[in-house]
Order: sequence, then structure tokens, then C-alpha cells
Amino acid sequence: MTQNTPAVIHEGLPTQLPDIDPAETQEWIDSFDAMLEERGRDRARYVMLRLLERARETQVGVPALRSTDYINTIPPEREPWFPGDEDVERRIRAFIRWNAAVMVSAANRKGLEVGGHIATYQSSASLYEVGFNHFFRGHDHEGGGDQIFIQGHASPGIYARAFLEGRLTEEQLFRFRQEVQHGPGAGLSSYPHPRLMPDFWEFPTVSMGLTALNSIYQARFNRYLHNRGIKDTSQQHVWAFLGDGEMGEPESLGAISLAAREELDNLTFVVNCNLQQLDGPVRGNGKIIQELESVFRGAGWNVIKVIWGREWDELLARDVDGVLVNKMNSTPDGAFQTFSVEDGAYNREHFFGPDPRLRKMVEHMSDRQIEKLPRGGHDYRKVYAAFDSATKHAGQPTVILAHTIKGWTIDALEGKNATHQMKKLTMADLKKFRDRLYLPISDHDLETAYDETGTAPFFHPGADSTEIEYMMERRRSLGGPLPRRQDRSKPLTLPGDKMYAELKQGSGNHKVATTMAMVRQLRDWMKDPGIGQRLVPIAPDEYRTFGMDSMFPSAKVYDPAGQQYESVDRKLLLAYKMSPQGQLLHEGISEAGAMASATAAGSSYSTHGEQMIPFYIFYSMFGFQRTGDSIWAMADQLARGFLIGATAGRTTLTGEGLQHADGHSPLLAATNPAVVHYDPTYAYEVGHIMRSGLERMYGAEAENVIFYITVYNEPITQPAEPENLDVEGLLRGLYWTSGPDSAEADGPKVRLLASGVAGPWIHDAKRILAEDWGVQAETWSVTSWNELARDAIAAEDWNLMHPGEAPRTAYVTEKLSGGSEPVIAVSDYMRAVPLQIARWVPGDYRVLGADGFGFADTRPAARRFFHIDAQSVVVQALQALADAGQMDPARVKEAFERYAIDDPTAVADVRQEGGDA
Repeated sequence: MTQNTPAVIHEGLPTQLPDIDPAETQEWIDSFDAMLEERGRDRARYVMLRLLERARETQVGVPALRSTDYINTIPPEREPWFPGDEDVERRIRAFIRWNAAVMVSAANRKGLEVGGHIATYQSSASLYEVGFNHFFRGHDHEGGGDQIFIQGHASPGIYARAFLEGRLTEEQLFRFRQEVQHGPGAGLSSYPHPRLMPDFWEFPTVSMGLTALNSIYQARFNRYLHNRGIKDTSQQHVWAFLGDGEMGEPESLGAISLAAREELDNLTFVVNCNLQQLDGPVRGNGKIIQELESVFRGAGWNVIKVIWGREWDELLARDVDGVLVNKMNSTPDGAFQTFSVEDGAYNREHFFGPDPRLRKMVEHMSDRQIEKLPRGGHDYRKVYAAFDSATKHAGQPTVILAHTIKGWTIDALEGKNATHQMKKLTMADLKKFRDRLYLPISDHDLETAYDETGTAPFFHPGADSTEIEYMMERRRSLGGPLPRRQDRSKPLTLPGDKMYAELKQGSGNHKVATTMAMVRQLRDWMKDPGIGQRLVPIAPDEYRTFGMDSMFPSAKVYDPAGQQYESVDRKLLLAYKMSPQGQLLHEGISEAGAMASATAAGSSYSTHGEQMIPFYIFYSMFGFQRTGDSIWAMADQLARGFLIGATAGRTTLTGEGLQHADGHSPLLAATNPAVVHYDPTYAYEVGHIMRSGLERMYGAEAENVIFYITVYNEPITQPAEPENLDVEGLLRGLYWTSGPDSAEADGPKVRLLASGVAGPWIHDAKRILAEDWGVQAETWSVTSWNELARDAIAAEDWNLMHPGEAPRTAYVTEKLSGGSEPVIAVSDYMRAVPLQIARWVPGDYRVLGADGFGFADTRPAARRFFHIDAQSVVVQALQALADAGQMDPARVKEAFERYAIDDPTAVADVRQEGGDA
């Protein structure tokens, strides 16, 4: 495409086709214009539709028509009356803009320089302030209050508003991004982090893309609570503030069809379209607002565009031949970004100038007036009209696409590509900014503060000023300040001992996988009068895989539309059943969506004052590896609940191949301080762990943790719970399960440790060692390598902080003290999992693990390949004894050759039992 060829932009996307015959192109356009003039718009529209139809018939690719003109969706004549005081609200915004910018600049004074974002809030101040003054309902509102997902980079503006409200001090603003050096609570977190500021922030939003995803599932969960009769949420609205660059994250658009499908008209996205990403334009050659409009309309959303401020209304009213609208439609974002930073003369020449009709349209305007023609996202009347329309729209979620300028009102930043890197304002910048906001701060006060503190002073007009009184009255009428996080939930009555009796009995002659044991316990929980209705079972698309289809007839799958068809399996006892009152959340093939539901349910105690218990079960490989960022956000939101990593381990689901073989999720779980991971071997362990999780997260002293339990699909004979079970050891991560076959037995001794599905391997190894090699072994069940490691690290940290006091000993060291036997550890995970405790295990500690990629084969073949089966444990134990001088090395070689632990073909005839995917 030559430079002189006009751009062609469809639905925000620029074409890549050159105009190879401009004369012919002009003939077609002239022909269309003639038809339009002679036959009218209806005829022209018909012919255009027929041409599009013919183009598709002949396989000429043309875009669908899902976007409207590049003008405001709501025309001036349909704008509602604005009920606020325009002048006072403008002053309030000026105060907040100043304090937000000064806060970030102060955080980057010499000797501190901790970063921050100035420009984002400046572009979106009007969007937030219209919401805070007129729409966002607080927790004290009779309807329960709204839920506001605030764009992470806009946090300085939210802090600045809270400062004017008296909720934060000037000292705290001065300590932005300094959370420890001044003492607890004396500083402010960088972004919305509920875990760091648990009385202030409700939703963590700075992990881009998750705001859109989580807000959709939050709105859906609100409907779930309402339809199940747990809470009336009919007056609660979810607002999600996003950036146009952020919409490039797959998570941002990944669930928008669900919002439309379930008609979530309790949800509004507000996309701040300042046309810039971090380091450049979002769509320089295209039009991001048009592109997003096309995407959201195609997904079934109500779309409201707020593009031009009121000063454009007169020009558009005079645009009788559509030349101005056509110019707006065809101008790419990169050009609009340039127009936003250039003066009026440049805009007159390059935007209006090329067409004499456009130039004539603005000949009565000065260059200064042209320069100040505003974008719609800065015009509170236009924004108010959009918000008002969104809250009244029924049957669809709404997205508001608001055109703004990044860094608006700060001359040094306004519209510049480098705004992300610009953290500090010079004295000259500050004076220009002050003058533009008309703030009563003298040069002397500004310079004095700058000399003394390295930054400008914050501004507060006084608690009795007109502006502050207005602001406070508006929040009182809307139900109190926001954001604010509260726990107004009532305690649950938790089940007692009887609830866990079944899993303690063992399986007798039957073999049961720990997944089935866990599901059995969940099913019993769901019948409990105290917690049954509070459970929220969640699965992507695998309820039957995990044996949970027995819940379909009674609990039913949640669907707001119910079941409007006859199920193909309706004649079966366990037929698939859907209901608006359904308890099961079936998320389809979306682990990301399932995590968002778990987060909404797990934080319901604070967002709704209703204790809910998410129980999300998934292929363990697709938890922390696929949605680990969402789990971090769940932890940040102080959510509670159960994550169940089913089909766990690297060798238990080997028919599925590499990407289904989880050999490392405990390591990923260990990196999240809020996650408590257990890897139980036996059904009775599952019962104790689930009970512990319920009591720790939902008991009288509720902890803001998440229980991650890995369970397996391999059936084993489940033993009955031993008498005098060391329950404390089980819950702390390690307990003894068996000693030598005879207390008087002579010969060398070893200790064998295992977790999860590896438990039976060490018992087989114990038998082989005794029968074939005269070695006595004791066995230990490790229910949590992670918790043992955390306990040991905590002990060392305590010792560091308490010199001169009696040192603490790691729990694993205490349990394994008193013996010099080699210790052999094995699991179905990579060696790094049991190696977490190596430092604190007394004596010689050797670890076997499934390191490397997974593959498809039988379990015996896979375990022989990874050298983690019972025979491999035996050879490792003999080697450790030989190294200690307690065994002839020749016997180790004999064992190696007898068991062929280096040869998976040696177990080709060993059959495996059940438990596929």
C-alpha cells in the first residue's frame, strides 16, 4: 500500500491489500454515490448486502459487519439529565489527580525510587469518579453493595480518593510502595492486594487478564447464590475496569461468551481505551475500539462506545454528508494518538485540512478550541450516560469502550509512548500540572516541599470544604466507602467424628483409589445439614471421570436456564441433570474458568458475608502448571477452599502421555505460601486431611489458606485406620506405619519413606528386603513433603531470630532421630519433591523420583523406567547399606541384575488394574 493510498479499516482491523487500480476504485465509489443520491439509503443498503452475500458465495473473504460508526453510541438527545454538581465534581477530580500523581512521583524521589504508574489513573479519573459519585454501591447499601474490580495501575487514584475521605493519612500516601520499612500498616501496597491490605482491597487485579475472567465468574457466582436461595443478590452489580492493551491477554476475552450465554446483565466492563499499551500504541494501524466492539457484539454483549466529548456534538450535528464520521472511521489509532499531543494548528491541517468540507466545518473555531476538543472518556456527562444505560440494560452484559488520553492533564506525560517509564515529575512539570488543575498551591509552598522532601505537597481542601462534604454525602447515600473489605459471615456448624467413620474402615477385599475415597467423603459432606448446602463442587468437564456422576440426580448441574431438552442418558440411574438451583458448577473445558469460580466461592465470606466451600477437582497436571497465576490471585484474595489434583503423579495416568503426567505439582504448590499441600496414600488419611482442611479454613479460628490435595486413580486395597494412629504426625506430614517384622531380627536396617501412590511400593520393598536379603525395614508415610519443609524452615528462621534461646528442632528431625539407618524416600514425583527435607533428615538420605518427561505405557513399565518401583527401592536400600559397610557390594550387583531395574521390558508381562482417565 503506497503512502498516498487511503487506509481501509474494517471493524478496527486494517486491510493489508494494496490499491492496484485507484482509478477503478474511484469509479466504484462514484457509482455507489450516484445510486445513493438517486435511489436513497434503503436501496444502497440492499445492494451492499447483496454484494456481501455474493462475495461470500464466491469465497471472497469479507468481514462481518459487527461494528458501528466511530462515534458515541448514545446520541446527545438520549443522554439523561446529569444529577450531580458539575463544578464540584470537577474540583474533586482535580484534587485526586494531583494527589495520585504526587504520590507516585514521591515514591520515586532520590534514594527511594520504588516505581509506580502515573498515567493510567489520569486517563481514567472521570470513569472512576462518575462511578464513585453516582453508581458504585457500598457494603452498607440495602441491596448488598456492588463489587468493583479496579484496574491495578490505577491504584494511586483510589488511594488519593481514600485520603480525601479520611480513610488514609498523608503519611501513608508518602509511603506508597513502602510496606515494611516504616512498620505494619504504615505504607501502601503497589497495587490492589487484599492479602497486603485486608481491610481495604477486595479484589487483586494487577495480573492482567484475570480481572475480566474473575469478574465474569464473580457475576455468575452472584446469580448462583441467588438462584440457590442462599442470598438475594438481585441488586448487586459487578464493575470491571480494564485497559485496552490488557484486552490482548487471552484471559480477558476468553470467557465473554459465558457472560452473554448466561445473560449476566449484572456485569459491566469499563475498558479505558487510551490507545496505548506500556510502550506504544495498542493498534497503531487499526482501531482498538472498533475491534473490541466487533468482538463483544459477536459474543452477544451490549456495547456502548464513549468516544467524543460534548464539544464534538455540534460538529457532528453539522455533518450532514457524513464526511466527519467517515474521517473518524478511517483514521487509525496511531494518528489519533499523534493528534492528541499536537496543537490545534496541526489538527486543523492534518485531521480537518485534507478535505475542504472538514476544514470549512471548523473555520469558526480557534486553534486552541480545536486542540481542546475532548475525548469522551474525559467528559463526565458522556460517561454518566453510558453508566446509566449499562445499569438499566436487561438480558446482556455491557461493555463500555471509553476513548481517553493516557496521562491526561499532565503535559509531560499526555499521550506519550514513554509514559510507562516516566515515574517522576520535575518542578516545571508540577507547576504546569498545578496550573492546569487550578490548585491553590503557591510556587513557594511547592518549591519548599520539593526541597525538603523531594516531592510536591499533597493537597486536601479541609474536611469541612464543599468538595469533601459533597464527596462524603455521595458515598453515604450509596452505602459507604469503597473499596472496603469486610468479613460479615456467620460461623458454620462443622460435622463431627461420625462423618469420617466410613473412610477409617478400609476397603476390605475391594480396591479403591484415593480419588474415590475423596469423592465418597465429599458426598457425605453434601448430606450434612451444617455444611451440605455451602459446598460448591466444581469441575471443568470431568465429573464422570472422577466418579462424581452419582451427584447428578440429587445435586444437579447449575444452569440458570434449567434443562430444556431430554437428556440422551435420561433413562440411566445417573443421568445428567441441570437446574437453576443446581449445586454443581460444570465449567466445560476451562480450568481457568473453574479457578475463577473457586475464587468467587472461596471469598464469598467477605464479598457476600456467606461462607461457601469451593471443592474444585481437576487433572493435577492442569492445576498449578496451567492456572498457577489464578491460584496466586485466589490466595491474594484471601479465598479459602479445596483444590483437588486428581489423576496425580507421573506414572498413574501414563496412557495419557507426556502432558498429563504430573511429576511436579507439589513443587509448584510449595511456591505459594497460602497453599497447604497433602499427598495421602490411604483413605483414612484422606478423611483426616479433609477434616483438618474444613476445620482450619471454616472453623472458629479460620485461616486464609487453600488446601491442595493430590489423589490418584490407581485402586489399592485400603487398610483400616490403625489403632493409636499418630494423627498429629499425619497432619504435620510424617508418621510411622510399620517396623521390622520382628523386634529381635538381626541384620542391617533401613527406613523407607513414601507418599501418595508410592505407599504400597515401600511395603513391597520391605517384604522383599526381609525375604531375599535379610534386611529389616521400617516404613513411614509422608503425607506432606511441603509441610515438613515449611516446618523445618520455620524452625531455622525462629532460631535465627532468637539467639541465645533454646533452639527449635524441625519436626522431621525429631521423628527420625534415634537411629543411624539409611533413609530411602520415594514418590511418584521428581526427586526435588522429597529432596525439600534433605537438610533436616538425620543420617544418609537417598531419594528416588520420576524425573524427566512422562510418556504412555503401563504403570509397571513407567515405574521401572524411572527406577521408583519396589525393586528399585530395594536396590537403592542395598546400595546405601553397602556404602555404609553393612552389605557386600557384590550383593547389590546381584540384586540389580536379578530385578533388571534398568530394563522396562522386564515387566512387559506385568498386568495393571483399572483407574484409567
